[in-house]
Amino acid sequence: MVWRTNSPRKLAITFDDGPNPPITPKLLALLERYEARVTFFVVGRFAHECPELVREIVVRGHAIGNHTATHANLFWSTPTQIREQMLRCNEAIGTITGTTPKWFRPPWGMRNPWVISSAKGMGMRTALWTVLPGDWRVKPASWLIERMEPIAKRANFSSGGTGNDSHAGYGDVLCLHDGDYRFLNADRRATVEALQYWLPRWRDVGLEFVTIDAAVSLPAL
Repeated sequence: MVWRTNSPRKLAITFDDGPNPPITPKLLALLERYEARVTFFVVGRFAHECPELVREIVVRGHAIGNHTATHANLFWSTPTQIREQMLRCNEAIGTITGTTPKWFRPPWGMRNPWVISSAKGMGMRTALWTVLPGDWRVKPASWLIERMEPIAKRANFSSGGTGNDSHAGYGDVLCLHDGDYRFLNADRRATVEALQYWLPRWRDVGLEFVTIDAAVSLPAL
């Protein structure tokens, strides 16, 4: 299971609960501007309803992850139910993109003893996060911007190279949401605005924006 990157200079931005027609395209345009590659953990039923958005995510160089078919709480699920949720999401993604996701994220991070092993049995690794700022709440962008500040603070700290930090040697995985698991067309404008604020600032402190895959891969020799 992965919840952080292997370098303090790598920031893995991730989005859950999409794709979402009014928001995902705005995020894609913003990410393109800052040459950021990220991971979208999509809900299977929304992927099925918005195949063009899923294709656009891949075309722009981002990774697609499995976030179950219906955003089920897997803590209360049997092994058969867990596998069914993962399989249906993989089938939706595979039909659209021709590829199978390498990464899985359980909704709400909830898992029982069978979740991670089920994902592994389907060829997927499980990804959680280090920063969960709560952008699903109805709050202004200013509130969300403040909640995302620890990322820049840690980046500045690591570049100084002094002191003791439990985060030293590792970087953040940021969990945001481009959609709402309950319905399409959710308002996530605060998420877009918070990223508009932070992306240039994170870039200026030397952070590299990577997919989950790149977050854990070793540098080329």
